[in-house]
Amino acid sequence: MEDIIQLLPDNVANQIAAGEVVQRPASAVKELLENSIDSGATEISLVIKDAGKTLMQVIDNGWGMSPTDARMSFERHATSKISRAEDLFNLHTKGFRGEALASIAAIAQVELRTRPESYDLGSCIKIEGSKIKSQDPCTTPKGTSISIKNLFFNIPARRNFLKSDKVETKNIMDEFLHVALAHPEIKFTVTNNNTTMYSLPKSNLKKRVDSLFGLKSKDKFFPIEEDTDIVTVQGFVAKPEFVKKRRGEQFFFVNNRFIRSSYLNHAVNAAFEGLLPSDSFPSYFIYLDIDPRSIDINIHPTKTEIKFDDESSIYSILRSTIKHSLGQFNLMPSLDFTMDASLDDEMMKPSSNISQPVVDLDPNYNPFEVGSGGSDFPTKSNSGGGTYNSSSNNYKKKDTSGWDALYSGLENLSPEDSFITSVSNNINGDNVWERETEQQTLNDNEEFSTGNKGETYFQLHRKYILCHVKSGALLIDQNRAHERILYDEIYKGFESSEFTSQQLLFPLEIGMSESDWAILQQAMTSIESIGFVFQGYSNGEAIITGIPSELTETQSNDMVEKLLDSLNNSEENLVENMLNMLSTSYAKSKAMKYGKVLTQEEMSNIFHQLFAGDNPNYTPTGKVISNIISLEDIEGSFA
Repeated sequence: MEDIIQLLPDNVANQIAAGEVVQRPASAVKELLENSIDSGATEISLVIKDAGKTLMQVIDNGWGMSPTDARMSFERHATSKISRAEDLFNLHTKGFRGEALASIAAIAQVELRTRPESYDLGSCIKIEGSKIKSQDPCTTPKGTSISIKNLFFNIPARRNFLKSDKVETKNIMDEFLHVALAHPEIKFTVTNNNTTMYSLPKSNLKKRVDSLFGLKSKDKFFPIEEDTDIVTVQGFVAKPEFVKKRRGEQFFFVNNRFIRSSYLNHAVNAAFEGLLPSDSFPSYFIYLDIDPRSIDINIHPTKTEIKFDDESSIYSILRSTIKHSLGQFNLMPSLDFTMDASLDDEMMKPSSNISQPVVDLDPNYNPFEVGSGGSDFPTKSNSGGGTYNSSSNNYKKKDTSGWDALYSGLENLSPEDSFITSVSNNINGDNVWERETEQQTLNDNEEFSTGNKGETYFQLHRKYILCHVKSGALLIDQNRAHERILYDEIYKGFESSEFTSQQLLFPLEIGMSESDWAILQQAMTSIESIGFVFQGYSNGEAIITGIPSELTETQSNDMVEKLLDSLNNSEENLVENMLNMLSTSYAKSKAMKYGKVLTQEEMSNIFHQLFAGDNPNYTPTGKVISNIISLEDIEGSFA
């Protein structure tokens, strides 16, 4: 049998490794930025063109590399970070595996210029597809400048799988934010297609958050800080009133490395238990400093997942730290154990003599007597129960002569008619409020057209509509059914007419990052076509002066956040998605609420309009509208 196992050529092995390390342009940017940080740089510039497909360049003022180191940096598993396996558990650097530059050079055209401070000349290396084209001395500033051109030029299939420019740019900006937030002590500059997007000076964490997100952290965030033997926790968490409808601004850093952890995110949500709606998410920037020997970061090529030796303790510490800060800054109810003891009530002291309270009672007071000091009502003499005389304290029995005249005319009524008359009188006498409510409900629903006269519907608990069908009984949720009807009507109306915009007396300000604003601008024509009017962007906030006439300001805020999610996720048919979101918001806010009394006419119209639509079974958000109770189920309940 012939030998069939062979070693792969270096260029093929590098391309396979590149598939793990470099998934998109953002992956390469991440690796280059981390290398610059590990080199001790205090100033880093990022330049990108065409979402990184044409050019990605990172320039730093770090230590630089000698000609030999510059050449060795492109070899697989060549690194200065570790030398033994034990070093993996004592890492203080970003990179350590030595695969990044080798993987990038295998799928792009790379040019490296670098010079240490002690060298007069630097080195310039040009590589294409893992092949070194040239290595020459050159004049270059101290530090390193590396340019990546034409990513995936030799793997067209990989290039075809890249997303649109706006999505890839957003991914690059996300990776930049992770690095910039972890290192506020470094000056960063970002240029996209010859336009400066970020210019961040050296600062502290609070100022860095402000400059990136414009969140005015003094008003919207509260600080957290805790120092234990296991972990040190610090950062900022959003106050409950400033939570968002999307998970955009949630950042965890462990030893200045961005990570993703659903477990730690659950700890944050648990700290806010009872304070947030179910569809809201707190923003946070949380930094954990922990002994490198108690974590393992070498479990994923992107190094964004970490294993903790004692994650349950870290969970508890993080949760309690946030809860403590919530109480410390009066953001949740708490007991005040520092209250001055002198403020205690005197009657609670053992030495106090507690006397029985005395109530002055006027036995002659009658609130129904004219001039008694109460309401000017006449003395109740015709109520059927007699009369009370306050001056003599005697009860005078009413004259009952002629009582048999009360029943005259009833001798011809059947027992059933007598019962119905009694119930009717009771309703007319005691349930006036219900009759007024029902009449008001009818007036509020005059838009319903007349239904078929032969049908009978029943309303259960002012929440469900019950009607007869061949297979049993159909139960309809009146709120969800009306929501579906309104959604279908408003969606068709939006498709066939132009939108109107209502001008705001006071502009609406929505906080977002510059990268989100850049993404929003690319779709501004479509967004403004549905009624939004944007005045501009300033200090981390988009300023809106007009909103669709069908929405409130709160709904508009939520819709802009949903639009950003759609744009960031590269959802196609943006206009259609916006119409869907606008129709859903309108229908949800205008649909009849539970507790509304419906007439036969109204229930009939809900039934017929619902099943005249294209999708009568589910609401626009996917909730079930109706349910059939079969005859078998009904009969089985009596078995």
